[in-house]
Amino acid sequence: MGYYDGHYQSRRSDKKDSKRPILYSFLSAVIGGLLVVFSFPILANNGLLPYDVAPKGSVAVNEPEAEEVLGEIPTEMVNISMTSEVIDAVERVSDAVVGVINNRVSQGFFGPTNREGTGSGVVYKIEGDKAYIVTNQHVIERANEIDVTLSNGARVPAELVGEDRITDLAVLTIDADEVDTVAEFGNSDLLRAGEPAIAIGNPLSFEGSVTLGIISAVERSIPVDVFGDGQIDWNAEVIQTDAAINPGNSGGALLNIKGEVIGINSMKIAQSAVEGIGFAIPTAIAIPVIEDLERYGEVQRPQMGVVIHSLQEIPSVYWQGALGLPEDVKGGVYVHDVTPNSPAERAGLEEGDVIIKLDDQEIKDTHDLRRFLYTEKRIGDSMKVTFYRNGEQQEVELTLDRGLF
Repeated sequence: MGYYDGHYQSRRSDKKDSKRPILYSFLSAVIGGLLVVFSFPILANNGLLPYDVAPKGSVAVNEPEAEEVLGEIPTEMVNISMTSEVIDAVERVSDAVVGVINNRVSQGFFGPTNREGTGSGVVYKIEGDKAYIVTNQHVIERANEIDVTLSNGARVPAELVGEDRITDLAVLTIDADEVDTVAEFGNSDLLRAGEPAIAIGNPLSFEGSVTLGIISAVERSIPVDVFGDGQIDWNAEVIQTDAAINPGNSGGALLNIKGEVIGINSMKIAQSAVEGIGFAIPTAIAIPVIEDLERYGEVQRPQMGVVIHSLQEIPSVYWQGALGLPEDVKGGVYVHDVTPNSPAERAGLEEGDVIIKLDDQEIKDTHDLRRFLYTEKRIGDSMKVTFYRNGEQQEVELTLDRGLF
């Protein structure tokens, strides 16, 4: 036992002794390094080193050349020219976006009162001595006089050519003398969700305001009370965007990245809890309306004489049961009612029919039906209607009448 303890103690003592030289060597190296570091600048400053020493990152300059080198350093601010597709698009169109002023006389307690409402408009054509402007119908509604403010600050009188409550569009003309920029229409049918969208208008009377966002959705159906009686008269087919659209933007331009007008800004959901949801009338719908307003002063729409709902609004459990539709039918338009003495009634359409085609054009919902009817057909045209009744596919032909609106 004693042997074991004595041997253990002896080994521990040997280890301590072996560490001392290592410690001394380490301390000597540290002290020597510090001496070199602190003495190096002194030796360099006194010219005792065979080379020059300069701080890291600096550039050595000979004294005779120093003045010449410093003289090359620019002393003026550098102008940076920044361009982008968005800026280019805005510059191409901004002068074609104008202010529209609704001058209205209302009867107040102390007599007639003049009121001004403001909106926006887009110059889309110059023909002869007139420039044509498209705006929203609600911007000029009940106006006694209409003025237009141009990008150069001029305020000129405008003449109302025609208006359409359903699509919320109106066409004005002004003298073309001071107009030199015309906006170009693009094809809204080519839009895809996620594309850039640029809104230009006069929100809150801030002229020429530009906001940037994206196309949030290309086909939104918004119920509209056309006559202000609390009843839904129409479903407006609109583009949804998150580009800020505020009061005064109405009638302004929604642009694609090319600077083409792909929509006329029309309305915004005015709720404190909703942000980033604005709407514009797509050019695919606006252009035919504009053409009619120019030609007739109103929109002459063909009508079938039916009250309709998209098939998707009906629970799918009734598709094969109550309606007798084949399983391969995935869309269509349900006829909820037929107007007496209308083209639909004369052709034999009935409540409960499900329309799936117009002139061999597949119809998936009410949007497809209205779009086909109002863009492809005229009053007096004949049209073939393919529909299902009690599980049987049938066809009829009808002649379109003038719409009731």
